[in-house]
Amino acid sequence: MVIAIGFEGSANKLGVGIIKDGVVLSNPRVTFITPPGEGFMPKETAEHHRQHILSVLQKALEEAKISGEDIDVVCYTKGPGMGAPLATVAIVARTVAQLWNKPILGVNHCIGHIEMGRLITNAKNPTVLYVSGGNTQIIAYARKRYRIFGETIDIAVGNCLDRFARVLKISNDPSPGYNIEQLAKKGQKYIPLPYCVKGMDVSFSGILSYMEERTSSLLKEGYSPEDLCFSLQETIFAMLVETTERALAHCNSSEVLIVGGVGCNLRLQEMMNEMCKERGSTLFATDERFCIDNGVMIAHAGAEMFRSGTRMKWEESTVTQRYRTDEVETTWRED
Repeated sequence: MVIAIGFEGSANKLGVGIIKDGVVLSNPRVTFITPPGEGFMPKETAEHHRQHILSVLQKALEEAKISGEDIDVVCYTKGPGMGAPLATVAIVARTVAQLWNKPILGVNHCIGHIEMGRLITNAKNPTVLYVSGGNTQIIAYARKRYRIFGETIDIAVGNCLDRFARVLKISNDPSPGYNIEQLAKKGQKYIPLPYCVKGMDVSFSGILSYMEERTSSLLKEGYSPEDLCFSLQETIFAMLVETTERALAHCNSSEVLIVGGVGCNLRLQEMMNEMCKERGSTLFATDERFCIDNGVMIAHAGAEMFRSGTRMKWEESTVTQRYRTDEVETTWRED
């Protein structure tokens, strides 16, 4: 039996989660929300995390009805992510690990998403589409690693959506991507946009620049903000489905798992499901409790690492903004 606590704060979500042998005991989360038209900066995000982390930690322990003595391993997000928020949360994780005299493990954020997705959906060996504000990767497992088959060559899909939301001054509450999704449902007219797939990789910066330069003129021509959101979503999601399908065929896989914050988008799930049905494959996805950054995904991945014998020296309990998914040896998975 392993009880793990996980600290996540790589971007604007701050979460602390506790898991016991695959059963979620608690998973509270708070989000740093900025005014419409603005993004979140590392310094202000770190300040938000500093203000809230102790209350979120207390809430996690109270909901789980356990104390620090019951914890077997303290896990935190080592990276990738924004430097200042990562460091802020890691300091708290190191402090409680020392206070409780428990081992500590740094977890790869992307691996946290994948392992949580596999736990919740019971997907066995899926081709993974990982889509969030900071990451866009198509991943498949092979020989003790999660291998990256394709990825964005510039900005992440979530970053593209977030920045377009700023152009239209769309609210960041609860998230710009969610509000774009709601507007897109009312869109009537499709506007042809640049479609940028390069082999297995995708590019979103050109589409974003195209939209930024033309939004005001398109609105004057009679297109609505809903039409713009609809067109952007349809185009970038089609790119993701195309590259995921290619990886699915290459790996001879019968499962697709969507993880990461953008993975909550029902239109993306709908488009991916159509592709899966055509190929006789199954789509797996989670809801906003687990696809959006949360603490328990870090706890679960850390527990899997701990159970398989992975240990970390104190001097290694640092953070890194760049931490590739394929750098991690997946000691807990059987080939």
